[in-house]
Amino acid sequence: MGARRLERLEAIASETGARPLRLDVTDPQSVLEFCGEIETCDVLVNNAGGAFGIDSIAEADDGRWLRMYEVNVMGTMRMIRALLPKLLESGDGHVVVIGSVASTDTYVRGGGYNAAKYAVRALREVLRKEMLGNPLRVTQIDPGLVETEFSVVRMGGDIEAAARVYEGLTPLTAGDIADCVAWAVTRPAHVNIDEIKVLARDQATATTVIRRSADS
Repeated sequence: MGARRLERLEAIASETGARPLRLDVTDPQSVLEFCGEIETCDVLVNNAGGAFGIDSIAEADDGRWLRMYEVNVMGTMRMIRALLPKLLESGDGHVVVIGSVASTDTYVRGGGYNAAKYAVRALREVLRKEMLGNPLRVTQIDPGLVETEFSVVRMGGDIEAAARVYEGLTPLTAGDIADCVAWAVTRPAHVNIDEIKVLARDQATATTVIRRSADS
């Protein structure tokens, strides 16, 4: 497992037996060092991503938009590029990309994140075509509202604003998405789950949700 916050990985590793290593997908050297520690690779799950801010295009902040592209798109590309030889050597490799409903459903003040996730979708589709005939499967999982730190980060640390995103509905959990990953990678080798779009029952599109009062 790799992530920037090593202390969180270590807590998970103590429960799962996984090996935690520091990884920053926005840093090419960090990616090379992390991947250099991996001897064999059957499955790569590209989970790094995120949205930063809710800029309109008229007020777009260059730094935030570049950061979204760097994390979501370049980070995914770097990890795939570095581990592709080992994935192919495994004889049955599998690349999983955690995308977003934003990769197909645009919304006001989502331009930067939409653009990044649309690019991730393009990357995944091209990889699938380029690797056709090789022992590699490619899957994209597009979640809707998942209650994690996503909205806290997007809102610049504003806990109250983040909480309002999920107010009055039952969002997905990280575990729900992990279940999707586990299901996709455990299909028979001849089965490629190209994509899974998974929304909460209370959500129909990126911006169409049903919210209930606390006493309903």
